[in-house]
Amino acid sequence: MTALTVSASIAGLGARTPIGRSVWASAAAARAGLCGFREHPFMVDGAGEPMRVARAPWIDWHVEGVDRFAALLLPAIDEALGELARAPAGTLPRLGLALALPAWRPGLPTALGEALFARIAARHATRFAAAAAFELGHAAAYPALDAVVGALATGSLDACLVGGVDSYLAPETLEWVESCDQLHGGGALNNAWGFVPGEAAGAVLLTTSELPRRTGLAVLADISAVGIGREGKLIKTDDVCTGEGLTQAFRSVLGTLAPGERVDDIFCDMNGEPYRADEYGFTALRTREHLRAAGEFSSPADCWGDVGAAGGLLHVALAAIAHRKRYAKGPLSMVWGSSESGERGAALIRKSPLERSD
Repeated sequence: MTALTVSASIAGLGARTPIGRSVWASAAAARAGLCGFREHPFMVDGAGEPMRVARAPWIDWHVEGVDRFAALLLPAIDEALGELARAPAGTLPRLGLALALPAWRPGLPTALGEALFARIAARHATRFAAAAAFELGHAAAYPALDAVVGALATGSLDACLVGGVDSYLAPETLEWVESCDQLHGGGALNNAWGFVPGEAAGAVLLTTSELPRRTGLAVLADISAVGIGREGKLIKTDDVCTGEGLTQAFRSVLGTLAPGERVDDIFCDMNGEPYRADEYGFTALRTREHLRAAGEFSSPADCWGDVGAAGGLLHVALAAIAHRKRYAKGPLSMVWGSSESGERGAALIRKSPLERSD
């Protein structure tokens, strides 16, 4: 169980989702409750019905493998890095790169991390001084953020781009999801408690608190703490999960709050599966004194489907935009994620004192 309490500033955001071709469009659509679910044109489930998926509609169905992941991730990275183009000449920071990626599963491209790093290098030359991949699925963003905030705190980097990407739409992956009894569908023979497979990418540019003052970069919000936990009672087993790992992650970050502070907004990757709902329910009961309204959370999988390893960064983006656009319920938000392999993570997003008033 770990927690970092050194603040990192969020200075750039990017996203590509089934409901938006930018981070701001995706956030607006998610807030409005727009749904990106569609019937798959050729994949059918065991009941003979078209599989329901959430697809980025501008990417052709026949774009597959690394090409599909890159089509999601590279524009999101470009969007998040856009703010650096406005920095004065000679002030560009020592920049790192961290990627949150899915864990192995059927249909996943071989050596995905290496292939994506090569695509990014071809697009951005030598911009990144260091790079690392975290192939852990839904919660992959949290060890990535943990490592990045630590690097910023020690001064080894001035800024870091943290990206996440995932796509469940490969036919082999969809067949695997259904074989695990996790595919959501309608009708008597289908699973009402599964999830809708989605695809997306998210990117967050994090900087030290000094860099925005030096360069004039706008600050959207701050990450004030990151917590990591580990769950031993996993989904797809007979063990009953009572949220012990998620509770570790929650307590790590909630323990950094000042007396009387409580979390106002919660963004998470609950996707309709009872396992995740039960896990959060037990965790919220243990930590409810730190949560203003534990039952009032946002789970945008209702809009863009289950987006796996992309979710953590997208949830950070939603929280930051809520603060920037002033519709957050208060100054403090929390995001959390839960991987099938047991990793758990949470992070606190705080309204920044450096936020511009325009």
